[in-house]
Amino acid sequence: MGVQGKTSERLKGQEAPEGADAALTPPSGDLTSVAYERIEELFVSLRLAPGSTLRTQDLQGLTGLGRTPVHQAVRRLAAETLLDVQPRNGLLVSPIDLARERRLADLRRDMDRFVVGAVISEMEGNERARLYHIMRRLEDQQPTITLDQFNVLDKAFDRLMIEASRERFLERSLRPLKALGRRAGFLDISKVSGQQGLEETVENHLAIMRAVLAGDVALARTMSDRLVEFGLVMLDRLERNIDPALLDISFGLDEGPGGRAS
Repeated sequence: MGVQGKTSERLKGQEAPEGADAALTPPSGDLTSVAYERIEELFVSLRLAPGSTLRTQDLQGLTGLGRTPVHQAVRRLAAETLLDVQPRNGLLVSPIDLARERRLADLRRDMDRFVVGAVISEMEGNERARLYHIMRRLEDQQPTITLDQFNVLDKAFDRLMIEASRERFLERSLRPLKALGRRAGFLDISKVSGQQGLEETVENHLAIMRAVLAGDVALARTMSDRLVEFGLVMLDRLERNIDPALLDISFGLDEGPGGRAS
């Protein structure tokens, strides 16, 4: 059985991802945006296995949405390199490429430094209130927080920071970088570092939130750099400890004609 067949079997019986807390979720907007959000969540949480192939119909079933919004969302995800559209072979979920993730960390570091400075300068009162709400939720949940709960708050934090920066370009550039990083972090915490890794990432995020709310640009950038460095530590742990098949499901599968998984 090829990668696509294995993926289709794994998708059977899975439900569409549940919505996050209403206070942390933006208005639904058009169905394409809803489809994008739901597919991105499947991507980050590894319910779409790295390196697997699937069909648009599979995503329709997982998201509970129709062909047109899912197709349009896939086009955007493909432009952001999270998915790869392969004519006649379905959709390829981007593998976790540790070398690429390290290169992108340098880009993310510079972009995050820009964002925290812009947010401190441009953030409005309602955005400050939302950031304070996210921070308090994270602090309150910290003693017993799960990885899924953290990812809800982390995604809301990233979305708010991009919005409050007043730079629309970041929606299509920084957001996919965040999704890639969140996916690698999900794999590290769920398979390698466990609760300790989760506690460390929570503390790093809280440090950024506190610095931004305090209006301290220098400290916010230092804490932002520290989070990126922590992400690199996660990548090092994955390289040393993880089964390569969890980075790319095609590893270890029998290859068919032409050297590709059959």
